[in-house]
Formats: sequence, C-alpha cells, structure tokens
Amino acid sequence: MWARVFMNDLALAEGLGGEIALYDIDFASAEINRRIGGRINASPYTVSEWDYKVYEHIGGALDGADFVICSILPGTFDEMEADVHLPEKYGIYQSVGDTVGPGGVLRAMRTVPIYEGFAREIKEHCPDAWVINLTNPMTVCTKTLYDVFPEIKAFGCCHEVFHAQEFLCCAAHEMLGVPRPKRQDIIIDACGINHFTWITEANYNGTDLLKILPEFIDKYYETGYCEREGIAPDGFRDDPFLYGNKVKMDLFMRFGVLAAAGDRHLVEFMNNSWYIKNKADAESWFYHLTTVDYRRKDAAQKIESSRRIADGAEPVSVKRSDEEVVELMKALLGLIPAKVSNANVVNVGQMSGLPIGSVVETNCVFSQDSLKPIVSRPLPGDVNALVLRNALNIENTYYGIKNRDSERIFEAFVNQPLCSSLSLVDARELFDSMIAATGNYLRDYYPFMRHDK
Repeated sequence: MWARVFMNDLALAEGLGGEIALYDIDFASAEINRRIGGRINASPYTVSEWDYKVYEHIGGALDGADFVICSILPGTFDEMEADVHLPEKYGIYQSVGDTVGPGGVLRAMRTVPIYEGFAREIKEHCPDAWVINLTNPMTVCTKTLYDVFPEIKAFGCCHEVFHAQEFLCCAAHEMLGVPRPKRQDIIIDACGINHFTWITEANYNGTDLLKILPEFIDKYYETGYCEREGIAPDGFRDDPFLYGNKVKMDLFMRFGVLAAAGDRHLVEFMNNSWYIKNKADAESWFYHLTTVDYRRKDAAQKIESSRRIADGAEPVSVKRSDEEVVELMKALLGLIPAKVSNANVVNVGQMSGLPIGSVVETNCVFSQDSLKPIVSRPLPGDVNALVLRNALNIENTYYGIKNRDSERIFEAFVNQPLCSSLSLVDARELFDSMIAATGNYLRDYYPFMRHDK
C-alpha cells in the first residue's frame, strides 16, 4: 500500500516528472505496481505522468536516481508472528512489535543486514541521492544507512506526529469554538525517538493548545476519543489500527507534555506493567493488540485489490494522501519554499537529552538540497529518562547487530521495558526461541547461528 499511496501523491504533484524505477525481490509484485502506475497515468485526475520501469537488479534501479524510497517488510508474516506472539507465552504482550520490545529487537536483527546492503549499493550507484526511509524499525534503519555510508543524505519519515496534530485540531475545535483547523495550522515543537516523540509546544493562532488540553481530556478521558476525520469519537473500537488516545491523555496528565505517537506504539516503550500487562489492559486503555493473523488477512485483501487494479477489474482511485513525502521532495528540489516537518536523522545536537550520533526525531527545515535539524526544547527530566532508556537500548541493539555480538544483542533485549517482568532465565529462553524462529533470515549474516544449519 505504501507504493500505491506514494504513486498517487506523485501523480498529483504538478511540476514533477521522470522515471520511477521499481525494484523488489518479488519481481511479480514490482510488475503489478508498474501496471498500476500505467493506470494511474491514464486517470483524468493525474497531472504528473511518470515512466514506470521494473528492474531485476537493485543497481540498475539506483543508477542515476535523484531520490531513493525504502519501504520493505523484513522477512514474512511467519517471522512477524514469532516476533509478536512468542513472547505471549511468557506474559509479554505487544500491540505492534516492529520498533522496540522483543519483537523490535528481532525485526532489527533481520533488517540491519539488508540495510547495510542498501547503503553500500546507494554509495556505489547514486551517492548524491536523497534517501527516504519508510521502514520500521525506523531509528535502526536510519542509523544503519548513516553508519555504513556517513556521507549519505538520508532521513526517516513517519506520520505518527501528524495524528497527534489532528488530536490537537480536535481540541482546538471543541475548546475554542472554531472550525476544525487543518493539521498544518498547528505549530508544534516535537522531539524524541521514532514512535516515542513528544510535543512540548503547540500553538494555534497565538493560543497555547497545551493549556486547553486538560479540559478536553477531562471531557473524553473515560470514553476515549478518535481524532481521525470521518470517524466517530468511539470509532476506534472496531478498527485494529485505531485507538482511543486514553494512554496519550494519561501521559499528558502525568507529565504535562503530549506524546506524539499512537497509543499502540506508546505502550511498548514503557514498563509492561503500566499499560500492557495483559489483554484486558488493552481493552481498558482503548487500544488493540493487532494480531499477525489479522495482518495476514488484511494484506491478502490488499494484494488481491492491487491485482484487480492492475488487471483493470477494479477502478483506480487517484487521490492525495495525508503523507508529506512528496512535499518534502519538492522542497529539496527547490520547487516550493522551505518546509518544516518532523524527520528522523542523526543527532548532531538538536536534541540535548540524547547521545550525539544516535538517531532522533525532531523538526527539520527542508529546502533546496538541504535538510537542517531544528534545536528542540528540552524534554522534562522524567520524560527524557523514559526516552533515553529506549534510545540507549536501540543504540545497543544496533551495535550488537553490527558486530554480530549475540550477548550484546541479548543485553539490549532483556533491558526492553516490555521485558521488565521477565527473569533472566525466562528472558534467555524467550530470546533463544525467537532467534530460532527467525533463523532462516539470520544464518547468512550471524556466525553464531551457523552451527544450527
């Protein structure tokens, strides 16, 4: 779906054009996207036609590229099922399982070697290209690109902060009695790490929105509130990817700053006894434990829809998404004025509370061939401590993987907040069982796995 969303946005980007090189280890999937691209080109709503080509080898796709968009699933849903559901045998539940927690560590182990290869290929074939990462775990992917190719021009894009801005739009509408503002009208200062970013300032037409949040939260804390346009405030109950923002509201009441990711992500960054001790916790806090079985069914439906669109059996719908990737590309090309947006890049001092060299998410200024991080307001000390623990875990995970050091990876694994209730013995058993479950994707990269062949 990411490819189709991106292709639609490009089709509506007046002033842009060129070749879209499609590369996928599943050649047939890339070919389906090429055919969908042709149908998008033929739509009467399209204002920017593109030449879609499929490449069998990554080097051919990258040669001469101005932009590289990385969006992959590292492994299959079988591996993801082990990531998410094996820990449940030890009382560890995960609502997403792709960033931190035991699932995030194992997903990183599969992803980093792939991204090491991406970085080397980009360095060889298009070293001056802008590289935009959409893959999770976002922080580790971006870290890998910069560590292997320090001169790379890369950043990670995530839409979670946008949803928090929409939440603030709802608060402004209800508490100020104004028409619901557009997300872009809410000026924020945000900082943290991907999926655990915090809004420390929020302004709408001179009004400090964080000061009106307590009244809004008092109104909706017990019932929950969904910020998505076109969905009722309680619409989160029937959609596995939605949530009632009760965790976000609870954290704001505790810390005075607004967590900027969805609740399904937020709960995985804190001790599992806080918000995700068991399935009942998820229900009481108004979010879902999204099962991999549901993801399989959802993916099958989307793949079938893609095939039908490619075959002409289903109409193609060309409409602009809420994503900002294409707008950021236009800013980098100098086609629009400089644009401020959140991005994941290496910390060079823009976030004082986290280590230099780690990857952080803050506002950045995008202009012609330039990305400059904006120095963020410091987080409150108690919030920074929560973020720092996870940032250091991610750094430890990355360097353990880089050095193929199983013990260092395990230390990052056992220190995950979601693993707080595990004994060392149980943590080791769980780690070993998860390693074995994803072994087909690890043996070629990790010497400590090869004795299992």
